[in-house]
Amino acid sequence: MSADRRDPREEQVRRMLDGPHPVLPPDLAAQAVRRGGRRLRLRRAAQRTAGWLLALVLVAFLVWIGVEQLWATEPAQVTPPLEGW
Repeated sequence: MSADRRDPREEQVRRMLDGPHPVLPPDLAAQAVRRGGRRLRLRRAAQRTAGWLLALVLVAFLVWIGVEQLWATEPAQVTPPLEGW
């Protein structure tokens, strides 16, 4: 691409990159490490809590299914007639 047919956006980006760069705070890396560590601890705590909740739900479901015994047939409500006595 020739120099006279460049995209104006590309020219604007080139001017921004060639210009003065902003001054960064000297403790930027330390702040990033602190925030990253905090985020990692929160994520691990959330995953641990979700795991415990899932385990509790599973145990509650197994207890309920054991108590209800949905696979067993219900006893008959009517006694069959006695014949042949």
